[in-house]
Amino acid sequence: MTEEWLNRAKWKENVILVDADYVDKVVFNLIVNFERMIGRQIPKADMAKWLECVVLDGGLRPGENETQVVLLYQKSELVNFQPGMIADLDGKAFRGPLGEFLISCVPVEDMVTSDELFVDSMQIICNSGDVKRAMIIPDAEHIYNKVREGLRHVDDEKRITVFTMQPLEGGPFRQEILGYSLMAALGIKAEELKN
Repeated sequence: MTEEWLNRAKWKENVILVDADYVDKVVFNLIVNFERMIGRQIPKADMAKWLECVVLDGGLRPGENETQVVLLYQKSELVNFQPGMIADLDGKAFRGPLGEFLISCVPVEDMVTSDELFVDSMQIICNSGDVKRAMIIPDAEHIYNKVREGLRHVDDEKRITVFTMQPLEGGPFRQEILGYSLMAALGIKAEELKN
């Protein structure tokens, strides 16, 4: 069902593919560490603000854009995001200065591992003729080499950005640091870190 949905989907020009369980874990670690560092409670990450930061890092500029967001998940709640319930996110959309964001939540089913589903989804999205810009957020600690290999033959005309927590050996794509967009979504300001 999941693979079939991915193959049949009509893709937008801009797509964000997210390993949702991984990103939720990263947000938890950021909250714990930054609360100690800056000495204040940090609220849950604002999902809409985070997605807007991701597309900015991916090269999108304000305007009448459409961005499709695909959250691959195993857990029914992203406990460190607001909103975080998968049921509250799936099929929803929001509009801001960067255009409209359409969210789809895709479960990892028993027939495939989350890593396999992520790489297969990434290849389907990035090889679609409709997609011009893809922002890829994998669990880079575990599957970065598979991501790099899976993107090796993507059309050079496409703008592919892979988000990781630290710079990694490159491939045929741009890289951005995932932590920056998550810190913005958590409301952590640069001046707080200087103290």
